Amino acid sequence: MDEDRFAAETAPFRRELLAHCYRMVGSAHDAEDLVQETYLRAWRGYGGFDGRSSVRVWLYAIATNVCLTALRPRSVRMLPSGLSGPQQEEAPPRRAAPGAVSWLEPLPDSRIGDPAAAAVTRESVRLALVASLQHLPARQRAILLLREVLAFSAAETAEVLGTTVAAVKSGLQRARARLAEPGPGHDLLEPEDPRARALLEGYIAAFERSDPALLERVLRADATLEATPFLDWRAGRQGCVGLLAAYVLGAPGDWRLLPTTANGQPAAGVFHRGEPHGVVVLSVTATGIARVVEFGDPGLLAGFGLVSPARTPSAARS
Repeated sequence: MDEDRFAAETAPFRRELLAHCYRMVGSAHDAEDLVQETYLRAWRGYGGFDGRSSVRVWLYAIATNVCLTALRPRSVRMLPSGLSGPQQEEAPPRRAAPGAVSWLEPLPDSRIGDPAAAAVTRESVRLALVASLQHLPARQRAILLLREVLAFSAAETAEVLGTTVAAVKSGLQRARARLAEPGPGHDLLEPEDPRARALLEGYIAAFERSDPALLERVLRADATLEATPFLDWRAGRQGCVGLLAAYVLGAPGDWRLLPTTANGQPAAGVFHRGEPHGVVVLSVTATGIARVVEFGDPGLLAGFGLVSPARTPSAARS
């Protein structure tokens, strides 16, 4: 087999296949593994590829079925807001028992390529949409993604999934009916928008300076706040700020946040007293930050290429 020809024909699709696998499974780490498996299977089957479909459709057929196989024994990846309603009482959030919940993970924008070229892809991996997709049965999720995100025809989707056009149409109808309202989406600012950058900078400064008043200025009145691995979450600016002030902010200099982007949204790598803590992703609108999702997993920072910064409190730099 011609390795150079295989690479030339298949390599251009690697980044979009990663985004597809991420939408399917809700984990950037797992998506990387599934793309690797996709290319391994593609290489093994390349000699028998007869060109009846395009290389892109062929690769998506392999990737989608790799994802469907991987999803069968696994629980759905969730965010705290997918488990219950917001916490009402003034109390510390409850931490989930280890392994009790499979948590959704963020996707670094660097994995999906150039921001300008990947604008459509970035919109389709925003957290609210990906979290909502996880509530669909796996095959309905695949049908919805192939038809409405990737714009495959019903016939191409049927070919990918080894089913009939009628089954695809029925599955798409059921998926649309079941898909939860994903929340803020159409009005989100792009990460490079100056207003988005200013709000991200304000959020970072509020944490690094331990400044609840600044948090109040950057959050919308209807903002929500959730963090893995905690089961409880808050809705409303006062509830969000109250929780952070009481249990999280600490003293100036305890936190350092490094700006980045994830899921087509402003984000930051989070370090606590010099140690890796996780990644926070913001849903930012023209009227303020609408949603804060903090992923409390230090291992995520490696995927963003972020390392622990020197401890220089913002308060000292101001």
